[in-house]
Amino acid sequence: MFIFSACHSKDEAEYYFSDAERDTLLTNVITFVSENATYGNLDNRFQKKFRAEYVSRLPLYHFVKLTKMENGECYFLLSRPVANLKSLRRGVVGKFRLKDGSLMPENFEEVVNTPHFSEELVVERGTFLFQALIKKGNLDEYLTMKHYVEWPDKYLKYDIKKNTWVSSLGL
Repeated sequence: MFIFSACHSKDEAEYYFSDAERDTLLTNVITFVSENATYGNLDNRFQKKFRAEYVSRLPLYHFVKLTKMENGECYFLLSRPVANLKSLRRGVVGKFRLKDGSLMPENFEEVVNTPHFSEELVVERGTFLFQALIKKGNLDEYLTMKHYVEWPDKYLKYDIKKNTWVSSLGL
């Protein structure tokens, strides 16, 4: 562990994971947060036949922040692409635990998604939300700050069982 962590702070994925481990974990997170692979759906997206498509998305995503708590909870800020807009990004702030002996997240939750921003604003505003989530355990008091949080809102909420954003209308 010391070899990996010597030059990194405790809020960087590199502190906890080697490059190969980080790529595996990031690919697993991409499988949760990105659009489904071609012919994939919420029920089969983790099947081996789709893995190569999610791996191909690695260059488009990165952990801005990742902290692993003593209780095993991992908090993250991910920067992700926005459709075909190369100049804009979206921040995803969330949490998960790792299944024992693997790099597969479980109890995965996207707590908030930021609006479309430049990478600089994703880092700035996302880091604020990331730190608040670690400190407070939730971001409820920030959900009305529309210049920081796009989802959840009155239309979308995160379904922890389905691991996707769903309509909150009519609920």
